[in-house]
Amino acid sequence: MAKTALDAIDRKILKYLIKNARMPFLEIARECGISGAAIHQRIRKLDEAGVIRGSRLIVDPKVMGFDVCAYISILLKDPQLQAHTVEELKKVDEIVECHYITGKGNILVKLYCVDNEHLMHTIFDGILRIQGIATTETNISLQEVFQREVNIDFIDE
Repeated sequence: MAKTALDAIDRKILKYLIKNARMPFLEIARECGISGAAIHQRIRKLDEAGVIRGSRLIVDPKVMGFDVCAYISILLKDPQLQAHTVEELKKVDEIVECHYITGKGNILVKLYCVDNEHLMHTIFDGILRIQGIATTETNISLQEVFQREVNIDFIDE
């Protein structure tokens, strides 16, 4: 994916939206010193360029009853099976993230389960039944300390 050039106003808009995706566009316009129409146009361009991938409601899995967060590194028997494996992993509802990685594994997934028994069933009845998976290594998160979006201050003009 091509890198999108962002000017100072684009970065300022993104900072406000990252901090509060529900912030009214007119309030952002006032803070940026430009018109509401210009804000709408800039946000539309950022969206079309793929800079903004949407906004979402974030729920706390712990509060919802998901007491186990785990990261599972998956080693494939044959790296050519990556695409097939990912399609099968999409069918495992507990998985919320999936990444191609370097290191000892090929794929890293993040998942939430209600308890350790649920995790065990997800691993044995879901993940390990996928053709082509050689081994897995599971790491259980004891506590999420923080989560944040990328810091756009690192982006050059």
